[in-house]
Amino acid sequence: MPHVVTTIAELRAHIARARHEALLAEQPGDPAGRVVLVPTMGALHDGHLRLVSRARDLGGLVVVSIFVNPLQFGPGEDLDRYPRTLDADVAALEGLADVVFAPTAAEMYPQGESSTRVTAGEVGSLFEGASRPGHFDGMLTVVAKLFNIVQPDVAVFGQKDAQQVHLVGRMIDDLNLPLTLAVVDTVREDDGLALSSRNRYLETADRAAAIVLSQALSAGAGAAAGGVEAALAAARARIEAEPAVKLDYLVIVDQASFREAAPDHHGPALMLVAARVGTTRLIDNRRITTP
Repeated sequence: MPHVVTTIAELRAHIARARHEALLAEQPGDPAGRVVLVPTMGALHDGHLRLVSRARDLGGLVVVSIFVNPLQFGPGEDLDRYPRTLDADVAALEGLADVVFAPTAAEMYPQGESSTRVTAGEVGSLFEGASRPGHFDGMLTVVAKLFNIVQPDVAVFGQKDAQQVHLVGRMIDDLNLPLTLAVVDTVREDDGLALSSRNRYLETADRAAAIVLSQALSAGAGAAAGGVEAALAAARARIEAEPAVKLDYLVIVDQASFREAAPDHHGPALMLVAARVGTTRLIDNRRITTP
């Protein structure tokens, strides 16, 4: 079972020992002393475990953080009901993670909510940021703290949270942080629904309706040969055919800038969708190519 630590001091001491021991036992070709971080909020599912498996493949000490970060939840969001399943999460990580860092909010923010924040800039106010003001500032703040606490060589994130991945990558570049970002493709159920900790909130009928998000993205990708507007129209038509799904946003963005793609955009892009299914808000995305 992974070693569970709850304080910053204990985690830093554990990582320092592990780096030292790895360097002493270094073999040619081994990633001696490497530390790989997988930040999570717990309630782990197969998508999370795919991230940790990727971290394990990279070699070195694998640290999984489990922390439901209050800074990235806004008023009226699901902070209080967000699932907290630490014992089950630790059991699921057996054989994959070496260390689980599970701090309290008081450990991460001893003075209360942090008065020093990382701001996500203009891109952080678009799409998911427009629907959840301040979310990305809170996310980047806790990720920056985790990077400083763990000092990883590699951090592993999932493509499902595409805007988050873009912003974390930009923060690493902008602040010259000495680590590499590894991104793992979205993991899906057999019917195409992207895995999410919030899927457990879905009632049976809502679960059946939720697959329209991935179906809409597939429809958009299939129509992308006709350009941006054709792709959006195809995806929107599929969503509007499912009355149980209330669309928040559907947009195609330039992968490099993460800003909305122009109607005459050509080349790789990302189609993003967010919608409410019953009482549960879900997001998804897919890579597309317009001619």
